Parts: sequence; C-alpha cells; structure tokens
Amino acid sequence: MQKMEWLRDPVLVATIQKFFGVKVESAAKDVRQANLSYQITNRLWYWLFVLGTALGDEVFYIAFIPFWFWNVDGAVGRRVVLVWSIVMYIGQGVKDIVRWPRPGPPVVQLQKKWALEYGFPSTHAMVGVSIPFSVVLYTMNRYEYNIYLGLAIAFLWCTVICLSRLYLGMHSVLDVVSGLLLAVTLLIPLVPLIDYLDSYLLTSPTSPFLLLTLSILMIFCYPNSGKWTPTRGDTTMILSVCVGVLVGAWLNYQTGLMTTSDLPLPHIIMWPSWSMFGCLLVRTFLGFSCVFLTRQVFTSLSYSFICMLLKQDEIKLKQSENTLQNKHKTIVELGCKYITCGVIGFNILYTLPQVFRFLKIERPTFFTEI
Repeated sequence: MQKMEWLRDPVLVATIQKFFGVKVESAAKDVRQANLSYQITNRLWYWLFVLGTALGDEVFYIAFIPFWFWNVDGAVGRRVVLVWSIVMYIGQGVKDIVRWPRPGPPVVQLQKKWALEYGFPSTHAMVGVSIPFSVVLYTMNRYEYNIYLGLAIAFLWCTVICLSRLYLGMHSVLDVVSGLLLAVTLLIPLVPLIDYLDSYLLTSPTSPFLLLTLSILMIFCYPNSGKWTPTRGDTTMILSVCVGVLVGAWLNYQTGLMTTSDLPLPHIIMWPSWSMFGCLLVRTFLGFSCVFLTRQVFTSLSYSFICMLLKQDEIKLKQSENTLQNKHKTIVELGCKYITCGVIGFNILYTLPQVFRFLKIERPTFFTEI
C-alpha cells in the first residue's frame, strides 16, 4: 500500500519533470499552494515528449490508420485497429469508474488538453503497448524482417509515450505503470483471439449488423464518470472508426473484390520503386484530402441532422455548457462523432481504394490481404 502511495505521489512526477529540465518558479513559500509558473530549460526533451504524447492522440490515429491501410498491409491493419479499439474502450471505462484525478502541485501541467479527464490508468501508456507491439506480433510471421529490431522500435516507441505523460505532468507513475500492466494483460488473450474475430467479421453475412448493434450498446452502456469529461466522446470516435473500417473491409470481401493471395508466407519486404513511391505520395495526399473533407462535411451535416431529429436549436446547443445534465448536447455530439468517424473509417477501406483503383494508383496487394 505504501508503495502504491509513493508511485502515486505527485512529488515523484515533479522530480522527473525537474530531471528533464522543467524548472518551477514560484515566489510562494509552499509550492503546493502556489499558482505554479515554470521554465523549460531543455528544449530537446520538451519537443521529444510533445511528439511522444502525440503518438497516442487523435491526430496520430487520423494519420497512422489510413496510411497503414493504403500503403502497408490491410490484414495487419484490421487486427491492430481491433486491438486498439478494445484496449482503449476498457482503459477509458476503467478511468471513468475509478475516477482518480491527475497529479496536482508541485507537478506542472505543461498541456491542459486532457486536464478534464481522470488519470488512472494512463490510456496513452496502453496505446504505447497495444499499437506498436501488436504491429510486431501480427507481422512477425507475415513478413521476413529483423524481429529484434521491430521489438526495439516498439519498446522505444512505448517508452517515449510513457515518459511524455510524466514529463507533461498528466499522469502519476502509478497511472503509467497500471496502464502498461493492463495493456499487456489484455494483449495476451486478444492477440490470438482477434485472428479468429477478424476472419468471422470479414466473412459473416451478419457482420455489419453485429458491429453496429454492439458498438452502439457499448457507447450507451459506457460508465458514468460522475462529471462531464471528453472521454466518452473519444471512446465513441475510436469505436466508430473501428466499425467503419471493418464494414468497409467486409464489403470488399462480400462483393468479391478481396481475394486470397497466392503468395506464400512469410512475404519478402519489397521496397517501392520510384513509380510506386510516386503512387504512394499521390494516394496519401488524395486520401488525406478526402478524409479531411469528409470530416468537415459530415461533422456539420450530422450535427444539424441530429439536432433536427431532436427538435433542438443547433446554435444554442453548440453554445450550451457541457454537463451530464445536458443530455441533448451529449446525444448530438456522440451521434455526430459516431456518424462522421464511421464514414471516415468506411471510406478508408472501401470508397477511397475504389478511387485509387480507378486512377490506377492502387497498392497492388491491397485486395489480397485476408
């Protein structure tokens, strides 16, 4: 018990911040009661950890998931997205059940973006385990490459994310350690299970109905946090992207576009030629432009449409305060996220690959990755 209290102590986080060059400046005698001001004395650590924390943020998901599907491997991508969504749903739910606050003074919170959320466990740490290590685990028997190098990169990736959460003052050491342990515990059964789950969701005629029903129930049954936080909205975004991706892949398979590859496993990694690299750049630029446009259009349209269904004034609702009692705004925002991110996920796997094929810039193995 004393060990847990020590790991949760904000003084320990403040010590780590000081080690990496965050200098607290306060005129008060007791720094715990002060409005803390600070100085960054080492910009290298600062930018490294700002980048590290971004690896577990929405911007990273928007960039990583489409790029991986369009340019790397769809079979691995589907499995990683499933791992990510399940791990994050559990982590976010635990966070709103336990309701432990983020560390306070003498810790300096260098970024306020996540301040409204609870701190335990660190879902950034969970992402730091689930994404890079699941990529390694799902590629190690699929491609010929140096597994030890892959594990080293995954370990470095995870380490930078975890340290970034301490450096930025967003988590206690206990939050981070618990996030790591929970993610590892979940990966043990999930990694083999998801191989079977992916096959079922790809081939079953009832897959879209199951995915839509289950995801909506999961959002509806999400734990009550006791106060409004953005956690439920972020979880909705994650689940809907997963549903959109899997429904898009299912439609590719059911319409006969996706077929089994004749190439034996493991595959040899073939680095792209100049022409293939040019197609990669065009796919990426065109794809991200469409994702951005989809997000802008469907966010606006879905928000207006749901407000109309609920007979709510859109402008007043947007300006109203986010609270648990403001149920209309909660329903509208969750519905908006679900529709918009679901459409984005579907476009990533189905609509845009059709466009790439029409323009003759598709990745040759895209429709053979089962």
